Amino acid sequence: MKTFDVYNQFDVVPIKGKDVYVYDEFNNKYLDLYGGHAVISIGHSEKKYVKNITNQLNNIGFYSNAVRNPLQDKLSNEINLQADLDNYKLFMCNSGAEAVENALKLSSFYTGKKRIIAFKNSFHGRTSAAVAVTDNKYINSELNKQHNVSFIEFNDNTKLEIELDKGDACAIIFESIQGVGGLDQPDEDFINGLAYYQKKYQVSIIADEVQSGFCRSGQFFAFQKFNIQPDIITIAKGMGNGFPVGGILVNPNIHPQKGILGTTYGGNHLACVASLRKKNNICKKALELESYFKNIASKFSSIKKVKGRGLMLGIEFDFDVSELRSKLVYEHKIFTGSSSNKNLIRILPPLSIKKNHFDIFFNALNKSL
Repeated sequence: MKTFDVYNQFDVVPIKGKDVYVYDEFNNKYLDLYGGHAVISIGHSEKKYVKNITNQLNNIGFYSNAVRNPLQDKLSNEINLQADLDNYKLFMCNSGAEAVENALKLSSFYTGKKRIIAFKNSFHGRTSAAVAVTDNKYINSELNKQHNVSFIEFNDNTKLEIELDKGDACAIIFESIQGVGGLDQPDEDFINGLAYYQKKYQVSIIADEVQSGFCRSGQFFAFQKFNIQPDIITIAKGMGNGFPVGGILVNPNIHPQKGILGTTYGGNHLACVASLRKKNNICKKALELESYFKNIASKFSSIKKVKGRGLMLGIEFDFDVSELRSKLVYEHKIFTGSSSNKNLIRILPPLSIKKNHFDIFFNALNKSL
C-alpha cells in the first residue's frame, strides 16, 4: 500500500543527522539550511538532547494529563525565565496547528465572540480554524471556510479599526515575521498600536511564534521587538528540536477553567524533556550570523532583497527559484526552503550553524547562478 501522495519531495532519503548536516542512504552529506521547516534548533542529534530523552524513556515516556507531571511546571518556569515573561501559563499540545487551534478557541471563550482578524499572506497551520486564518484559498476546504475570518493588510490601521468597530472580533492573530508567506514583517508602530485596540475592543492578541520562537529571530520571541504583551503566544517547531511538541503561553490575565482545553499526548514526559534546555546565548549568536549572512548576500547583484531577522531569513530574486533550489540539493547537497513567494529562498538552519556553513552556501549559490 502506498502513502497518500500530497507532498512535493526531493528524491533524497535522510537516515542520519548530526548538527547542521543530514546523511542519506548512500552516506552523502547535506548541509541543512532548512531545519525541517525551522524545527531543528539546537542541531540534529545533539548529545545532551538525545541523552535526556533516552534517560526519560528509561523511566517513563508517557502518561496522560489525568495525573500530575511536574516536568510541565518546570518547562513553563524555564520558558518564562528565558523569554523574560511575566508568569505566562503553559498549556501543551503536539504541534503548531494545535497551538493555533487552542489559542483561537481560548480567545473565543475569553471574549465571548467568534470572528477572527488575520493578515494577508499569513500561514498558521492546516487544521480547521488554523487553516481558516491562513491566507491560501487552495488549502481551505468548504468545511474550513465556515469559520468567520477577516483578512487585512499589515499596517492598515484604518481597515483594522473598521473591522474592530463591528464589535464581534474575538482575536487578532499575527506573525511578527511571516514564514511561509515570504518573510514580510509588520511595521513596529502598527504592532505597538495593537495594545490600544486590545483594551478598547476587548479583543485577544495572539502572537504566532510557532516558527519564529525559541531564539530563531535573534530574540527569544520575535514579538519582543515590539512594545506589546500578547494575550496568547503560540509555540512549537524549535521548541522540541524535532520531537513533536507545541503549546500556548497564556497571559496571567486569562484564568483557566477545568475542561475547556484538553489533549491526550500533549505535555507528555518525553515532550517536556525534549523542550527543556538552556539558552546558551543562541539568541545573540543568531543576530551575529544574521549580519554575517546579509553582508555576504549584499555582494550578489542577482539577489534583489534579503528579508527576515536572526536565522529566519529569505533571499529574493527576480525569477522563480524552484530550479535553483533543485540545483543546490542535487549538485551541491544543500537543503533550502520555499515559500508562497516563488522568487524567494528561505534560510532556516539549525541555530548551531556557523559562519563557514554560510560560506559553503554562498559559494554553491555563486556556482549555481
